[in-house]
Amino acid sequence: MKISIIVRARNEASHLPRLIEGLECQTIMPFEVVLVDSGSTDRTVEIAEAAGWVIAHIASEDFSFGRALNVGCSVSRGDVLVILSAHVYPTRRDYLERLTASVLPSSRVAVYGRQVGDHRTHFSEQMVMKQWFPNERIPDQGHAFSNNANSCVPRALWQEFQYNETLTGLEDIDFSLRLLSSGGQVRYEHDAPVVHVHEENFSTVKNRYRREAIAYKRIFPGEKMSAQRALALLIKNVLRDLNEARRELVFFQVLGSVFWFRIAQFVGAWQGFRDSSIVDSELQRRMYYPPGFDPHSDGDADDSEMLISYSRKVSNE
Repeated sequence: MKISIIVRARNEASHLPRLIEGLECQTIMPFEVVLVDSGSTDRTVEIAEAAGWVIAHIASEDFSFGRALNVGCSVSRGDVLVILSAHVYPTRRDYLERLTASVLPSSRVAVYGRQVGDHRTHFSEQMVMKQWFPNERIPDQGHAFSNNANSCVPRALWQEFQYNETLTGLEDIDFSLRLLSSGGQVRYEHDAPVVHVHEENFSTVKNRYRREAIAYKRIFPGEKMSAQRALALLIKNVLRDLNEARRELVFFQVLGSVFWFRIAQFVGAWQGFRDSSIVDSELQRRMYYPPGFDPHSDGDADDSEMLISYSRKVSNE
């Protein structure tokens, strides 16, 4: 089985070396890594070329998340496609082995793996990751949530469905929805984690949730979010975050960031949905509602020899 890794990137020179290092020490090696660059002006392409990666280009004005993936998948030659963001890095040497273990070239299964933050991740973003990526394996989750920052799909499935190039985000959920409709499965592997580095401010968080809400409304045309619902969800999530911050004894350290992050999140979501109300569904709960989870459980297996010890310091460490 040949594994191709597809990485979308634009100006990721500060993050790419750590991803490269993490992939080079895996227990199974990919057949190739394809970088899809959308107009980088830093050393992103140079760094990837030095690592032996295959480079594909799309113009920045032609970028969409789905188009970048379709270009990368079409250039690749593997029969199993692993999709990664350029600003993630694996925490385990057997990450790739675990993510792809249940995927055969003939499988009708799409897999996505766990995501966690690091010291640069805002407290509320950590809470979001814990809610979206729980500490348990879900072999057949039955709904379309997925995330292409850390995912895997057989090439044959990509050829059958491909990614929607017109969406402003959530091309992974759209793909999974069509897969489920055809009788396929979406699987979550909690023991194939990556650190997902989000270094965002109010504007970028608001824009991210706005474009995702725009895409969500296109995928699920009947779903809406009113201003009242957005406000209720904002309050609910702020209170949950602050309660957890109090338990972790970091209340005053994170107080300001909790407010601005959650305001940006739900203002952006409301702007994307505009005059709508959320339908009560498992997928909506995963995206917006604070769940019941144990935030103190890290879920890592007791086999520390598989953990990666990175040689390169993270900026601001």
